[in-house]
Amino acid sequence: MRVRLLLLPLALLLGCHPATAPEATVTVRDGLGRTVSLPAHPRRVLALAPSMTEMLYAVADTATIVARVPQDNFPAPVSRKPVVNNYPLDLEKLVLLKPDVVFTTEGITSVDDAQRLKELGIPVYYQRYRTVEDVFKGMETVGHLLGREPQAKHVADSLRQRLKLLGSAPGHPVPSLPKVLAITWQDPIYCYGQNTLFTDEIRLAGGQNAVTETFPQPYPALTREYILKLNPDVLLGGSFEKLDSTFFKNYPELKRIKAYQNHRVYAITGNLMERPGPRVVESVRELQKLLLRAESAPPVSAR
Repeated sequence: MRVRLLLLPLALLLGCHPATAPEATVTVRDGLGRTVSLPAHPRRVLALAPSMTEMLYAVADTATIVARVPQDNFPAPVSRKPVVNNYPLDLEKLVLLKPDVVFTTEGITSVDDAQRLKELGIPVYYQRYRTVEDVFKGMETVGHLLGREPQAKHVADSLRQRLKLLGSAPGHPVPSLPKVLAITWQDPIYCYGQNTLFTDEIRLAGGQNAVTETFPQPYPALTREYILKLNPDVLLGGSFEKLDSTFFKNYPELKRIKAYQNHRVYAITGNLMERPGPRVVESVRELQKLLLRAESAPPVSAR
């Protein structure tokens, strides 16, 4: 209710500025299939997702980026931008910055918040990703919307080439690829589901997502019985020492999974896995290194 009450004074605030000639607009469909009208030449932009902020820094004229969110920490120059809170969304501060368009990703900004911003004359453009190629195409789309197509194409093509240089997955039949479970939270146990970018990243790295079932939620909560049934070869989410004293201490029955038995439990760089942006190839490279490490390490029983 408080947010709804804010709409009137915010609208009045927007209306206080002198009238100017209407700018040309373009109508596009965003990653959620929403129809969005954007200025043909946006001059003030911001992102409500750290991954999108990184994408803007890779593609846009950085002088047009007017703010950041509290989670933004890459690249370093982002620290000089004013902060707009995204959880919960600080509508008042965002409106005062007068962005021409706000970029975000599926699952980060609620559709209700996007509708409120639309009512205040600020369009919100969503992106969604299921594959690494989706991320590359997302960069090219941002470049098109911002009139920076050559820059975006150069970045995307460079990343495609870097990904190609990592090499393809080992030439084994799919069932022999290591099954990898990546957890995001311990209580309850949330993980990267089948319908997340992680599935494609781990495939490119030479493994497979241990979660083969597609749940309604991208990051489903799993029971201990379900994890025992999955019996992953590799577990991601923290070092063996850390999870041995926390996760496996809380759920001792999970010590029966192969990943624990063979000490194939690894920490990952959260900023890479969590942010589908220009560093996505670095994320695949990190996963590849961890899988090679797991493959080269003999089972504990053989040591």
